Amino acid sequence: MADETAALTLSAQNLCRKYGHHTAVQNVNVELRRGEVLGLLGPNGAGKTTTMRMLTGNLAPSAGSIEICGIDLLDKPREAKLHLGFLPEIPPLYHDMTVDEYLLLAARLHRINKQTLQSALDNVKQRCGLEIQGRHVIGILSKGFQQRVGIAQAIIHSPDVIILDEPTVGLDPNQMREIRSLIRELGVSSSVILSTHILSEVESVCDRVQIMHKGSVVFDQTMAELQQQGTSLEAVFTQLTQ
Repeated sequence: MADETAALTLSAQNLCRKYGHHTAVQNVNVELRRGEVLGLLGPNGAGKTTTMRMLTGNLAPSAGSIEICGIDLLDKPREAKLHLGFLPEIPPLYHDMTVDEYLLLAARLHRINKQTLQSALDNVKQRCGLEIQGRHVIGILSKGFQQRVGIAQAIIHSPDVIILDEPTVGLDPNQMREIRSLIRELGVSSSVILSTHILSEVESVCDRVQIMHKGSVVFDQTMAELQQQGTSLEAVFTQLTQ
């Protein structure tokens, strides 16, 4: 679990997002420390994806502020995004590229210098279990391996903040277990936000959980605090989102 004195890697204050007269997200606050894995839960339409799109700079908030490692994401997006890694629910893969070609492209987009390109590629393939898939075309890989490639592109530049949207969706139990193990490993040196509908995944991987409902955060506690209260995450989720 993240040390309370650990460096703050992400701070979002009073985030709001409106679409015309509809408010999708209102007054959401998110803080993340190095070494912390935060589970983001909520029913469909709760505002999770909109929040993550704002946190990654893919959607401008209607109000509020976001800092990544102390850098204002709205004022200095390029500088702030160097510290960010993002895996959307549908991985942004080029299916006609090989794994190596795609990951080298991702490395260049993240401004990894030429001298360290190959070592960054070798390291991320080892971490994601892709050592022998480098020359394989992405389109012929299984769903599990495509998901690994998606995670690899998000972490190839060793970001301080990693945001994963439904990283285990559609995977079989063995693949899910492997991805969860990787997420725990990532949470040792980086900060991770994991959005998922699988409550057991949050319980097994995350240090803290936030539950969103109707665009607002309605619950924010550590897993340790929840366990001390003798309350299940399922019971809390059901009570707050029905």
